[in-house]
Parts: sequence; C-alpha cells; structure tokens
Amino acid sequence: MNTQAAQISREARGPSIAFEKLSLRYGRSLILDNIDLAIPAGQISSIVGPNGGGKSSLLRCLLGQAPHQGQISLQWPSTPGTIGYVPQALEFDRSLPMTVMDFMRALSSKRPTFLPLTARDKACILYALERVGLSQKANRRMGDLSGGERQRVLMAQSLIPEPDLLILDEPMAALDEAGVQVFQSLIQSLKEEGVTILWVEHDLAAVRRLADSVAGICQRLLFLGDPGVELTPEKAMQMLTHPFFAANPS
Repeated sequence: MNTQAAQISREARGPSIAFEKLSLRYGRSLILDNIDLAIPAGQISSIVGPNGGGKSSLLRCLLGQAPHQGQISLQWPSTPGTIGYVPQALEFDRSLPMTVMDFMRALSSKRPTFLPLTARDKACILYALERVGLSQKANRRMGDLSGGERQRVLMAQSLIPEPDLLILDEPMAALDEAGVQVFQSLIQSLKEEGVTILWVEHDLAAVRRLADSVAGICQRLLFLGDPGVELTPEKAMQMLTHPFFAANPS
C-alpha cells in the first residue's frame, strides 16, 4: 500500500466492503454472476452499467434486501457505524398534507409523531436540509416540491444520523443543474470526512469527475479501476454488447 492510500485508510471512518463470489437469481433469471469486488474505505466508488445489468440489485444484496449466494463483508475501522441510503426515487401520494419537516421527522426521529419535535431533532433536520440547499423549504408541502427537490430531501434524510457508509442508487437522475452542484459538493465533503461512498450512476461524465474508482457491471464484473482509464468508449460498448444486455433490453 502506498503512503497516500495508507493515509486514506487511517482517516476513513467508513468501512471497506468485499463482495466475494456474489450471485443473485430471480426465478430462472441470473442477475448477478460470481462477482468479486473490493470497495476501499473512505473513498467514492462508483458502479456503472446498462439498465437491467444488476447495479441496483448489487446494492439490494448489500442492504440485505435480496437473497443471494456468496459473501458480503464490511470491515469497519473500529465499531460498526451508521449506513445511509438514497434510493432512486420517492413514491408517495402527493395529495398528502405532509411537509418536508414532517417527512424528515418520520424517517429520523425516534419519538412518536404525536409528541412535539425536540429542539435537538429539529436542529438536526434543519442542518441536513441546509446541506442540500433546502432549509428554506422545511415547511413546504412535499407534494409541491419538484422532482429534483424531492431527490434532495432523500439525500438529506440519509444524513440523519450522520452516515459512515453512504449508499447511493442513481441519485442524480431527477436533479436539475443546481441539484447536481449540491450533490457534487455534498459527496466531496463527506469523502473529506472519511465516509465510504458506494454510488450507482449512469452519468459517466460525473463519475469521471467525482469517483476514485469505477466498476462496470453487466451481470458480471466487466472492469474495475481508475475512471479516467476505464470509462472509455470501448468499455461503454463492451457493456452494451454484453450477452446479458442483448437478451434483456431496457
């Protein structure tokens, strides 16, 4: 290990992650096939690949939401920490009279909703919303927000409590340009704090800018390495012409 990598490992508060011989089937369909993948601690690691290639399924395996074969291990620097998760989208009844504060409280506070929100909980929620540029909309009804603003609320909820491992499933899909800037600033700040970030993304240009490493997945692990080296037109074509993708078009 070089000196820079050793320094990153010492400062990381998030875990390294090892996927070993990971496979996943839904009925007769093989979604993930014998994947070996190492995610370094305290860095931004991105997963790319075509729709239907197994990227989100890999995250569901990590979150314990999909029965799989093989092993997934997290190596924490000390005691196990907090895991934050941002899904692709938020599905809810937009006619509900639920404010952003109500939504954040329901997901982050351990107190019953009929009890007043404590000053500490309120401060934590407002700080999380401030980090995604939405503190001024805390009392706005969720149904009145744009798709990009709702996605930023999802990012805010993943920050309470502060995560040591942050799992992101295509968080930029609904963001406008202002939201993209907020997202980029946020994950760079979290990396500086030693958070391990595992990020599924379709925007290859964003991955080149922000990620420390990238893995290409289309049922199997196709490549792994530096985004500037790996994300070539040839590698993109390799993903799109993979036999799995040809048999399972999006």
